[in-house]
Amino acid sequence: MTPAINELKKHKIFFLIHKYKHDPKVLNYGIEAAEKLNLDPSRVYKTLLAEINPKELVVCLIPVNKSLNLKVVANFFKSKNALMANKDEAQKETGYILGGISAFGQKKKHRTLLDISAKKYETIYISGGKRGLDIELYPKDIIDILNSKYEDLSI
Repeated sequence: MTPAINELKKHKIFFLIHKYKHDPKVLNYGIEAAEKLNLDPSRVYKTLLAEINPKELVVCLIPVNKSLNLKVVANFFKSKNALMANKDEAQKETGYILGGISAFGQKKKHRTLLDISAKKYETIYISGGKRGLDIELYPKDIIDILNSKYEDLSI
C-alpha cells in the first residue's frame, strides 16, 4: 500500500483502486492513466505543486487535459506570483516520484485546491501514490480530508 491509500483507509472513506501497466517511455502520466483506464481525461486529475511567496508549496488538482492558471493560484493565496515548483523539490516535499504524486499521504501537509470542474462528477480519479495506480473517490472527500477549497484553476 502507498501512503495515499493508507491515509484514505485511516479516514474510512469510500475509494476504489485502479491499476494499469505504466509505460516508462510515457512522460504524460495523467493522459496515460486516462487512456489505459478508458476514461474521459476531464475526469482524471493530476496533482501539481506550485510555489507561492514566501517559498511555500501548494497542491493543485486539475484535469489532466488542462493547464494550471498560476495567476488564479497567486490571487487565491494572496501572493505576488506563483510558479510551478521545481520537480526535485516537489518529489522531496511530497515523498513521491513524478507521475505518482498524490494529494494524500504526503510527507508534509500542503494547502490544497481542487479545480471546480470536479463538482460535476460523482467521482474523480487521482494518483494513488505511484505510477500505474489511480484512486477513484468523491470530490467532497478530497475537500473534507485535505481541508481544501474548490477554485477555477484550469485553462
